[in-house]
Amino acid sequence: MDFEPKYQPIRRKVRYQVSDRESIEITDRKPLEILRDTEGLIRRQAVAAIVPVVSQPLAAKIESASEVAEDSLSLLAEIDLDAISDVELQPARILVGLSFVGFGALAIALLTLFIYTLHPQLTHQQQIHQYWYPYVFFVSLGVTGLLTLGREIMRFTR
Repeated sequence: MDFEPKYQPIRRKVRYQVSDRESIEITDRKPLEILRDTEGLIRRQAVAAIVPVVSQPLAAKIESASEVAEDSLSLLAEIDLDAISDVELQPARILVGLSFVGFGALAIALLTLFIYTLHPQLTHQQQIHQYWYPYVFFVSLGVTGLLTLGREIMRFTR
């Protein structure tokens, strides 16, 4: 996948009249640029508030993590989302579907293990009554993953 844009996006400038003497000029920006700027604003304020309070080694780690986040989001903001095609996104969608199915199955197995080891005194009816909501949630995750996989299979098998 080529991260260099093949064309420059059209930047519209919109003027908003705030008062009789003031007006604000806003440029349309890509969503990833807005994410970078918004996250950077919040992160820099949080780091500035936290660093004086914590120990020196931890402060250095926080500042280095902030720098890594700044670099990563700057690289991310350069990606042109309009240039990414459906075919390029198919492997990512398949992995997300498989992750949902796998996590749902693992969570159901862990829930069953939890019920049988920590609550052996419960009957099957009591187990279903007490742990119905987590079970339905984990099954729903698995079904969501299966539907995602089915959608991807049907999409490109023509």
